[in-house]
Amino acid sequence: MQPSENTGHPRRWAILGVLVISLLVVVLDNTILNVALRTLADPVHGLGASQGELEWSINSYTLVFAGLLFTFGVLGDRAGRRRMLVIGLALFGLASLLSAYAQNPVQLIAARALMGVGGAAIMPATLSIISNVFDPRERGRAIGIWAGAVGLAVAIGPVLGGVLLEHYWWGSVFLINVPVVALGVLLVALLVPESRDPDPGRVDVFGVLLSVVGLVALTYGIIDGGEHGFGRPLVWVSIVGGVAVLAGFVLHERRSSHPSLDVRLFRVPRFAAPVAMIGLVFFAAMGVMFFSSFYLQLVRGYSPLETGLLFLPFAVAQLAFAPRSATMVRRYGARSVSVVGLVLTSVALAAFAFVDAATPIWVVLVAFFLQGVGMANIMPPATESIMSALPREKAGVGSAVSNTIRQVAAALGVAVIGSVLAAGYRSGIEPALAELPPAAGAAAGESIAGAYAAAGQLEPAGPQLVAAANDSFVSAMHLSATLAALVAAAGILVALRWMPGRSTAGGSSPIGEPELAGAAPGQRQ
Repeated sequence: MQPSENTGHPRRWAILGVLVISLLVVVLDNTILNVALRTLADPVHGLGASQGELEWSINSYTLVFAGLLFTFGVLGDRAGRRRMLVIGLALFGLASLLSAYAQNPVQLIAARALMGVGGAAIMPATLSIISNVFDPRERGRAIGIWAGAVGLAVAIGPVLGGVLLEHYWWGSVFLINVPVVALGVLLVALLVPESRDPDPGRVDVFGVLLSVVGLVALTYGIIDGGEHGFGRPLVWVSIVGGVAVLAGFVLHERRSSHPSLDVRLFRVPRFAAPVAMIGLVFFAAMGVMFFSSFYLQLVRGYSPLETGLLFLPFAVAQLAFAPRSATMVRRYGARSVSVVGLVLTSVALAAFAFVDAATPIWVVLVAFFLQGVGMANIMPPATESIMSALPREKAGVGSAVSNTIRQVAAALGVAVIGSVLAAGYRSGIEPALAELPPAAGAAAGESIAGAYAAAGQLEPAGPQLVAAANDSFVSAMHLSATLAALVAAAGILVALRWMPGRSTAGGSSPIGEPELAGAAPGQRQ
């Protein structure tokens, strides 16, 4: 029997290249920001941002991004995915300009939130277009290349950020997005075909509001508690209120005739398992990435450029292994590849529980490389499993779910692991603050960056304060890394229990209404 004709678009590989550029601008910005956190905390050369403000500079983007992904996925299905991609790129470029010229941390947080709106329009459109222009037989390879582009951005971002910070002011790390956006808009207009869902859904405005309010309230409580302590009622009102609003969101989605998120999908294991894996891995990995920049630049004394170069092993591993993961899945099955990736990632994150100020730097480089190899063998099979579980015309739903979970998990990872880090640091540094002037003690007690800034004004007591801050930070980092490794390791259990093996890979049909109706109580009319 002859194989059926390839149903992909004639220019599909050129289109994939354009989508990679569009994806680069989103990922590039976040990887550059990781290197810039130390500079943004500097009151002289940056904005003097506190640790909580730094966490919000990351999470204002990710939470808005996550909250609007489903809405923009539906709007793209209805109005046209190419159109939504161009709009998203334009918004992202405008927000980058505003971020570059922010005068204080609050303005930066607001501009980053607008950037999240643009990112939410870009990301689901890229995966939806891939699913529409590629034949299902080539989709796994295309998604592997798409995921490899994340590795490329991770490679470029920290090094580029380091170069910019050493030669220009901190705003240049955002301004660099503008030419990439301009190139992306031009190429999208020239090469990418328009596509729509023949049966688009309706926008669930109330559901979107519930999800954004719930996520922001929950994250605010976690970050504020980590920065100022969990003993205040406001913190728990925010956390409990956020959880309650998110529970209301789930109930609303179950009853809605046009949900932004069909929660019944999560009761189907072949859809829910890869989503859970992505969430656990990004929760753990982004939390570790947040504190590793401070470890390298402060505890180890590396410059922003040197720090960017030290992140290269992670990026190189992503570039080398992500495009090959589809072949590995065909040979060994999604379950085996995912488990190996999760084990490597867990080991790499656990390594940070054992490094200190004197650990040979090659140990850190090996840990970054193992993490890159691990994540390169998790994301492509997980994403392909999610996309293949849905009909081709509903690709926007799959991409939105995948990216929403990733962004929500990343935001919560930065918030939770950052809060554990802040609480551990405060506890460790407290004895060293007793003899300091009140202003210096307050700054040093807030974060390690604050301690370094205070030490510069405290001769001859400065070196002792730096040493105490380093010890406190490393101890807190060990606790945070242990938590991250345990979270990533939980993904191993998910993969072993629910991911398909070699015999079932690619052998199941997309989820249909009968399966959804059987998976959840009741049927939506």
